Amino acid sequence: MKNMPNDSCEILNDRGVVNVIKGNYDLAIEDFNAALKIRPDFHNALYNRGIAYKHKGSYDRAIEDYNAVLRIKADDYEALYNRGNAYYAKGNYDNAIEDYTAALRIKPDYRDAILNRGAVYAGKGNYDRAIEDYTAALRIEPDFHNALYNRGNAYYDKGNYDRAIEDYTAALRIKPDYLDAILNRGNTYFVKESYDLAIEDFEAILRIDPNDIDARNGFEFAHQKKAEAKK
Repeated sequence: MKNMPNDSCEILNDRGVVNVIKGNYDLAIEDFNAALKIRPDFHNALYNRGIAYKHKGSYDRAIEDYNAVLRIKADDYEALYNRGNAYYAKGNYDNAIEDYTAALRIKPDYRDAILNRGAVYAGKGNYDRAIEDYTAALRIEPDFHNALYNRGNAYYDKGNYDRAIEDYTAALRIKPDYLDAILNRGNTYFVKESYDLAIEDFEAILRIDPNDIDARNGFEFAHQKKAEAKK
């Protein structure tokens, strides 16, 4: 979110930003509306109202605000990125990719835009392009555990289970309590019929969260398959 030095509408914008941070999205929108009544072309209030609408799940309204921002400032890569996020949330993958790509033309090292474009490609089933983007994000930030996890998922979906395990393991070296990475590595071991290793991962999750249904089911299935394999 964006802030500027204070005058009357900027104070309203700042208060709106605080309300967004606190999760008071309707109050935030009221503040941004009030700021925009004073200054209809107030770029930051439009941008921040788009953020609030996106948090509310009002993606079309968010897109309208990002469009307004981009009419004022065509090279606002953050508005392009966030409009891409809104399109992504709506399932409009092609528009999302266009916006992430446009943002990256302005800011080529925009790590999150690369990551999210990769996620959209994965959603479209284009796992090779997704892996390219996750790898590019890791060149910018080698310890970017989300990129490692997502790349692991893409490798899994391609059926490259060993590479998936490598990425989940790398993500866990950076963030040892990354439960989704532990779960997905366990599921990958299960698919590879490495039941002991799968059980270790499911047990690791259950030590942290005994009520995790996915880990509990994985633990039980792995034990069952292990017993069947011994017969």
